[in-house]
Amino acid sequence: MSTTPNPSISNGGIAYLEFERPLEKIERQIEELEASQNVTGRDHSAMIRAVRAELLTARRKLYTKLDAWETVQMARHPKRPLVPDYLNMMVRDFCELHGDKNFRDDRAIITGMGRVGNLKCMFIGHNKGKDTKERLENCFGMAHPEGYRKALAKMKLAEKFGLPIVCLIDTSGAYPGIGAEERGIAYAIAVNLMEMSRLRVPIVCAIIGEGGSGGALGIGVGDRVAIMEHAYYSVISPEGCAAILWKSAEHARTAAKALKFTSRELQKLKLIDEVIKEPLGGAHRDPATAAAALEEYIVNSLRDLKRVRIETLLRRRYARLRSIGSFFTSQDAAAVAPKARGRNGSSVKRAKIVKTPPAEAPAPAETDAVSA
Repeated sequence: MSTTPNPSISNGGIAYLEFERPLEKIERQIEELEASQNVTGRDHSAMIRAVRAELLTARRKLYTKLDAWETVQMARHPKRPLVPDYLNMMVRDFCELHGDKNFRDDRAIITGMGRVGNLKCMFIGHNKGKDTKERLENCFGMAHPEGYRKALAKMKLAEKFGLPIVCLIDTSGAYPGIGAEERGIAYAIAVNLMEMSRLRVPIVCAIIGEGGSGGALGIGVGDRVAIMEHAYYSVISPEGCAAILWKSAEHARTAAKALKFTSRELQKLKLIDEVIKEPLGGAHRDPATAAAALEEYIVNSLRDLKRVRIETLLRRRYARLRSIGSFFTSQDAAAVAPKARGRNGSSVKRAKIVKTPPAEAPAPAETDAVSA
């Protein structure tokens, strides 16, 4: 389970994380100057402008150089917009659909149809919950097997009617409880991966907060995959990684740095297609602007994908999945690989393979002698 940060709250209702404390001091200074100006009638406008300029410079310097652990705190910010918030801000005529036709309605996954731009879509997303009661009911956005079966059933419905699919990912992982294991959580996620890879409609995925483990992958196979600037996408949460490697979640910061899961690093590794810019200070500072940027990406991506023939789309989707991790098997790998060694420690040159026409018998491979 992810650890929710416990930020301080200013008089203006803005939540500050630990690394944002220098900004809090500057903003409090602006509040005090404005209050003094209102009470005494003295003109402090010049000083207020100077302090605001200082605040803007400090914000740009801070948020453009967040480390991995600070990015995790931003992704988990208690005021950060959740999937229902984005649906309310950018989707019209949303009609929620419930149930997996088998066990129950998992509230950690929200599904439904609606319009984004002028496009009718099926929306699938994680729902963490706003307050403590809702978060407990939704298991903090960690879905059970029935949640992934529910998502797949609605995707199949979208395929039947030719509707594109939009997946909004925000979870620290699939639910790790005994009930989820008994009902086959790993199998449910695996089935989703297989079925999403061959759905005959365009699929656009976006990580809007946390993208943890198989919980994110269960609805994360698409033709386009983007991530918001201060979100992360990882094979495991930093606390989970630290608990496995160091037997303690106290090393979560070290694990976060090693996992290389920030938007900048993921784009360098070509694991995501695009980074969606957030307002300065994070999506929670200006949810409407963040929603507008996300909506623009979704609409543009779907318009591009709808122009592509379905067979071509499926081939490209398959090729995209097969190319993930190709940086480990590039053609330059042989040049940097260590030379093979014989039993006595001497270097051995690699065998040269001679290709022969199909009609002839294959000739034996020519090998160089072992150098002493």
